[in-house]
Amino acid sequence: MAFAITQTCCADASCVSVCPVNCIHPTPEERAFGSTDMLHIDPETCIDCGACADVCPTDAIFPVDRLVGSDRAYAQINADYYADDEQALEWDPPAFPTSLPSGRRPLDVAVVGSGPAAGYALESLLTTNTRVTVYERLGRPGGLLRYGVAPDHLATRRMAERFAAHHLNPRVRVRLGTEVGTDVSHAELQERHDAVVYAVGASADRRLDVPGAELVGSLSARTFVGWYNGHPDVPQDAVDLSTERVTIIGTGNVALDCARILLSDPDRLAATDIAPHALAALRRSRVRHVVIAGRRGPADASYSRGELIALQQHADFRLVVVETPGVVAEIGTAGPNSKASWLAGVPTRPVAALSEPPTERCLILLFGSRATSFGAAPGGRIGTARLEVSGSEAAVDVTTGLVLSSIGYRGTPVAGLPFDDVTGTIPHQAGRVVDPVTGSLVPSTYVTGWIKRGPSGGIGANRLCAHETVSAVLQDAADRPPRRVSAGRSRGGSPGRST
Repeated sequence: MAFAITQTCCADASCVSVCPVNCIHPTPEERAFGSTDMLHIDPETCIDCGACADVCPTDAIFPVDRLVGSDRAYAQINADYYADDEQALEWDPPAFPTSLPSGRRPLDVAVVGSGPAAGYALESLLTTNTRVTVYERLGRPGGLLRYGVAPDHLATRRMAERFAAHHLNPRVRVRLGTEVGTDVSHAELQERHDAVVYAVGASADRRLDVPGAELVGSLSARTFVGWYNGHPDVPQDAVDLSTERVTIIGTGNVALDCARILLSDPDRLAATDIAPHALAALRRSRVRHVVIAGRRGPADASYSRGELIALQQHADFRLVVVETPGVVAEIGTAGPNSKASWLAGVPTRPVAALSEPPTERCLILLFGSRATSFGAAPGGRIGTARLEVSGSEAAVDVTTGLVLSSIGYRGTPVAGLPFDDVTGTIPHQAGRVVDPVTGSLVPSTYVTGWIKRGPSGGIGANRLCAHETVSAVLQDAADRPPRRVSAGRSRGGSPGRST
C-alpha cells in the first residue's frame, strides 16, 4: 500500500533525500519545486518502505489505507499529480555545505533571528565545525513558527521543537531580548564573529491603499495573527469581536487561517496553545460571517489546496461561494488540476446574501472583487466595506465591523545594512550581502529567508535557501585567513539573556 503526503506538508524536501526509488516530486532540482505548496508521492512507484514518513518534520505522510476524514482526498491528490506528466528525472548527488580546512579553529557565526529561516541555517551550520550565537529580539525564540502559524496547525508548530533542540547544542549560544541596531550594532557583530547571517523575515505589511483604511477596526492580518498567538508587540485588546461580520481582503493561506480561527468553536481551540486573552475574546465573539474578498477568480486564488480542503470539511461552519458573474461557470468547467475545480460542490449564494443578517456561521468566498473604500459607523469605527465586483454594474456595500488586510508582508531595513525599498529585501548575491551603490560585497555579512528572497514560499522553502547561504559562508571562510580574536573578548558578549 502506497504512502501519501497530506495537508501539513512543509515542502522542505527532507523526504526526497531518503526515498530509495525516486517517487517523491517535485524535487529541489525540478522547476516546479519553488512554486509548489506540497510534495507528492507516486503511488505506482512507492514501495511502502516508510522512510519518508520517518523523517517528515510535520508528520504529514501516512499509508493510504490509514487516511481518515478529509485526509482521504490526498490519496487521489497525490495520484493526480502524476496523471498528466511522467516524472522520470534522476537525482543529483546529495549536496552538503562546504567543509572548512582540517585543523582550523571553529568558525564563529552570528545568526540574527530564531524563526524557521534561522533554524535551517543553524541546522546547516552545525553539520560543520562551527560555533553559533543566535540573537533574538524577543524574549522567546521561534519567530514565525511561534507567532505566525495558527495554533490549530499543531503539526507545523511542532517544527519549532526541532529547531529548539539545536539551541541545546554546546556549540550554540542564544541571546534573547537582544535587538540588532539597538542593543548591539552590525559593526559590533562583525567584530565579534567570523560571519553574520540575517534571518529576520518580513515583519511589515503591504499597505492597503483604500480610503478609510485608517479607521478603527481596520487591521492587518499580521496584527490579528500576532494577537491570537500572543505576540508581545500586539496589545491584548487590539481586536474587537463585537461585530457579526468580518471582511478579509486577500485570498492567501493567512486569510484562511484568520477566518478559521474566527469561526471555530472556542472549545476546540482551547486544546491548542492559543493566547488566553484571544480565547476569552473568541468565547464572547458575535462573529457569524467572515467574507474573504479577492481580486482574482477561483483559478488564481493564492491559498493552497490543503488549506481549502480543511475548510470544506470543517465541523464548525459552512464554506460558501458567492455567485458573482462567471464564477459558477468557471468552477463547473475547470480542469482537474485547476484551483477552480477544488470548489466543485461547494454551496453558492447570490451577491445579495452579503447584505443579509448572518444566521449560521459561514465562511464566504467572494472572487473577482476589489475594495474601493471603507465607511465609518456611528462612533467612528469601520462600518462598511465597499466592494466592486467584476461583471456587476453596482458596487456592493458589506456591513462589517472588522476588516483584516491580508495582501502580503514586506521586509524592513536593518540598521547598518543596504536595503531595497522596492522589493523589501536586503540586496545579495547567493546570500552574500551586496552594497547596491558600489556593487561590492559587505564583508562577512549574509542573508537567508524572506529578508533575502521576499515573502514567498512556506516554511520548508527556507531549507534550500539556508543551504545556499551557509555554503557561501563556509566557502568564503575557507578562502580567507582566520580572524584574529582580541584577547579578553568573550564569545558573543552582548546584552540579552542567554540560554
